[in-house]
Amino acid sequence: MNAAASIYPMASLYVGDLHSDITEAMLYEKFSPFSPAGPVLSIRVYLYMTNRCSLGYAYVNFQQPALDTINFDVIKGKPIQIMWSQRDPSLRKSGVGNVFIKNLDKSIDDKALYDTSSALGNLLSCKVVCDENGSKGYAFVHFETQKAADKTVEKMNGMLLNDRKVFVGRFKSRKEREAELGAKAKEFTDVYIKNFGEKVDDENLKELFSQFGKTLSVMVMRDPSGKSKGCGRDEWKRNNWEGHFRCLCTKESGVAGRVKAKI
Repeated sequence: MNAAASIYPMASLYVGDLHSDITEAMLYEKFSPFSPAGPVLSIRVYLYMTNRCSLGYAYVNFQQPALDTINFDVIKGKPIQIMWSQRDPSLRKSGVGNVFIKNLDKSIDDKALYDTSSALGNLLSCKVVCDENGSKGYAFVHFETQKAADKTVEKMNGMLLNDRKVFVGRFKSRKEREAELGAKAKEFTDVYIKNFGEKVDDENLKELFSQFGKTLSVMVMRDPSGKSKGCGRDEWKRNNWEGHFRCLCTKESGVAGRVKAKI
């Protein structure tokens, strides 16, 4: 065994977000400058079985990890993303260490999110969800351990990223979300309110409803320009809503006029 191999164990790196025209030779050219410290042992770009077109990812077996050196470098106009290879499907699918982030500014890309998140733990993957218009404002980050994920939720939830407060929470599978929604439907009741003026905002409605007890959420409906539609929704505990409903049916709100409410 040579000296380099004794210092740097072989690392299998996942390389994603590849342009469809990128070949193994192009990747070798990108990674080969690191060969004095640890040579590229093998590269494989994965292809569709039917048409042999690229699937957009590859695995590079590298003597010394290049993850921190060329991650997010641009090839063929697209920044590539390099992560530690994780071949164990049970770890990828378990949900352990997964974090969901939303309300991201459009300017936050994979690299910016990676730089922020990697300070809190080792990452298995990091992806801002995009469409043809760019970022959709949310992302998924998968940490190596649940401890790192919990730390990220604690540190980053409510943090300002590019002047926008982000929500960071544990990723929940569709099955978990559906179960929670089913339980919530039995416990809470939504009430629809209409016939109030354009000047009324969320805080005005919240102040009005707080006279009858604690409300869980209040929202004024608005059109795409931000103008109030004169209607809104309020969510109450199921055991409180009947009294609220009777009062609101004839309630004078001061700035709103006579409010009408229905379930």
